[in-house]
Amino acid sequence: MRLCWLIFFLPSLLFAQVSTPKYANEYLALGVGARAYGMGSAFQSVSSDVYSGYWNPAGLMGIPTDELQVAAMHTSLFAGIANYDYASIAARTDSSTSLAFSFIRLGVDDIPDTRFLYDADGSINYDNIRFFSASDYAFIFSVAHIFPKTPDLHFGANVKVLYRNAGDFATAWGFGFDLGLKTKLGKWDVAANLRDATGTYVAWYHETSLLSQIYAQTGNEISDQSLEISPPRLIIGASRRFNLLEEKIGIRPALDLLFTFDGKRNTLISGSFTSIDPYAGVEFDYKQMIFVRGGAGQVQKSKNFDGTESYKVTPSAGVGLKIKNFYIDYALTDMGNVNDALYSHIFSLKVDFSLNNE
Repeated sequence: MRLCWLIFFLPSLLFAQVSTPKYANEYLALGVGARAYGMGSAFQSVSSDVYSGYWNPAGLMGIPTDELQVAAMHTSLFAGIANYDYASIAARTDSSTSLAFSFIRLGVDDIPDTRFLYDADGSINYDNIRFFSASDYAFIFSVAHIFPKTPDLHFGANVKVLYRNAGDFATAWGFGFDLGLKTKLGKWDVAANLRDATGTYVAWYHETSLLSQIYAQTGNEISDQSLEISPPRLIIGASRRFNLLEEKIGIRPALDLLFTFDGKRNTLISGSFTSIDPYAGVEFDYKQMIFVRGGAGQVQKSKNFDGTESYKVTPSAGVGLKIKNFYIDYALTDMGNVNDALYSHIFSLKVDFSLNNE
């Protein structure tokens, strides 16, 4: 029991040499930005700024020419146990190309390592407790482009470099690719994003000398290294801004459909080949300066105590304010979809800088 924290954060040590777990690298699916969270993460076709480096790289073409955008977000998850941070920068390099870089960290810090809790004489010595962190990092390099013959069709791609560690016990490096498209159908914005397009590979390296005592009595074999592969997932979305009162008030409904191809999942539509998870949201704005948002997603079936089944939906809500070139957003949502009592407060900031020297 004294090593439960360590065992909890090293599940990959029990995987085979190559594994394709359904929920590998799920920290990359958490989302970024309070605006997106407030809309229930129905954001594929909505995103058209620096946040597109995460949501859909094709949306980076929505950044105005001669403008650089910077964004940041911080929140705590699971009643403050984990810290989730994000930062990004993006700019148009010319009329047909945009570039972006995004950074993500999800970490649990100050985890007690009690392997040396007991002295040689068997007495407990709390001064021997050491602490370590279990952290997941993502470095995302994005490019978006439009071709002169198809100016309404935007293309984008991500290159993702991943680093994960659990103290000195295990480290991992990985890489993957995303491909995005965005266009207009009439007055509707339509987008598609193929995440982990060729599968995202993460290679784990385990310090077996530090772990042999932990699993000595479990009968599990610990390998020096293992490989995880995250299968592709497809997200398609559509949205439109409706103008009211001479464009003073805007209403933007949005819908995303997440397709996974790794067998049945606990989603609204579940099949042996693909499962479909819908996300819906809406944003109200006044002169595109004051924003109110709401949304819902992650529809899951749960069993009640009386044996009946019901569907659970994760709601979200948020507000935003634009002050000159500053965007401040807030959202309240159950990010981990774990417990109604563990709602997270999410704050994010975006700043637009003009690169025009005139």
